[in-house]
Amino acid sequence: MTGRRRTRSTLLRFLPRSARATALSAGALAACASLTAGCGIVPGTAGGSGDDSIKVMTWAPDGTDATNKPGMPAMARAYARWLNSRGGIDGRKLEVLTCNDHNDPVNAARCARRAADEDVVAVVGSYSQFGDSYFAPLEGAGIPYIGGYGVTNEELTRAYSYPVNGGQPALLAGLGKALARNCGPVALVRPDSIAGDELPTVLDAGLKAGGHKEAHDLLAAEDATEYGTMADRALNAATADPSQQGCVVPALGDRNDTFMDSFRRSREGRPAVRTATVMGSVDQTTINATGGASGPYEGAYITGWYPVASDQRWDRMKKVINEEAFGDNRIDPADAGVQTTWIAYTVLKAVLERIGTGEVTADTVRRTLDNGLQVGTGGLTPTLRWPRNSTLAAVGLTRLVNTDVNLQVVKDGRLVPAARNAVNVTSTLEKADIG
Repeated sequence: MTGRRRTRSTLLRFLPRSARATALSAGALAACASLTAGCGIVPGTAGGSGDDSIKVMTWAPDGTDATNKPGMPAMARAYARWLNSRGGIDGRKLEVLTCNDHNDPVNAARCARRAADEDVVAVVGSYSQFGDSYFAPLEGAGIPYIGGYGVTNEELTRAYSYPVNGGQPALLAGLGKALARNCGPVALVRPDSIAGDELPTVLDAGLKAGGHKEAHDLLAAEDATEYGTMADRALNAATADPSQQGCVVPALGDRNDTFMDSFRRSREGRPAVRTATVMGSVDQTTINATGGASGPYEGAYITGWYPVASDQRWDRMKKVINEEAFGDNRIDPADAGVQTTWIAYTVLKAVLERIGTGEVTADTVRRTLDNGLQVGTGGLTPTLRWPRNSTLAAVGLTRLVNTDVNLQVVKDGRLVPAARNAVNVTSTLEKADIG
């Protein structure tokens, strides 16, 4: 990365918490004239003046030229409808506001400022690459961030963050360990972005743990429409040693399928290589779209935070989706974002049940999380608990509490478990120079 410049957007100013008690301006009222459409509130969950509903927010990018996660806000709305149809929490309804960060730091900060202005008690099950833009407004308002997607290291380091998975560090460390046993040269193709800058270190930590050399680090445009040149570079790197089968690791989020289209053409007539990646860049839908058993992902290793979507531990989530969002094609039960939102709202529900009939504010939610609350997720993750400093505090990952990784493989076009149990990558991450 030497010689490259990265201009980070400065954080926008945000109002102090006391200012949020004032009435909405006429302009804001006009903008939010339609609550269900303009303000992103779950229909049927917003109460009138003086109601005792509990307000939270979920945000994610949608309609952009890079990674999009529309299923996360949609899952949040479905969860609220399901919970409210059963009486809410101690008679209080859950109100979900949504926001689109447009994969842009300015809009990410605006979403956070809106969360503060709306007095939400938490931001739950969300995705954004711009932790450096949204955490300061949230922290200034005392709002906890529960169950971010794990796309940036800020989610694993900031005091008001309560992650439910190990983020990209855990996935890539686990993938590196698996590839060290099965690959010759490894080529990593990743976004030329702030989030992408954090990927090589942890993949290399996993490779080194298995006695393997570092991966070739290849930077690609996050919003490219064609990757022919990059596919050629990756293949050249992976086939540099003809005595070993190399591996190509695309980690481009929603652009992985675009890369694989180019990769399929470029690999014709070349020595065989294996592909591997992490959940979030590939799911079953992607595998199907790229040819299934005859496609480039056949035989690929894929690491995920959670069990495969066919696992019965997801049955309750699928039941909620069928009851509350049947036909909503934004919500894919196999999508890691949807799964993360489900788990994050499971955590929120546990917090609210612990608070009971007491006052629900951002402060009480945060104190409940900080005071030793343990949350079971039906086996989808280890029991979750957020001490002040995690086991990985020494390497800077002070909030990372779930280091389990599930190794999967594409077999006959289907994503299936490659190991019976999840692999814990704590020791590998302890040796990583994450910083």
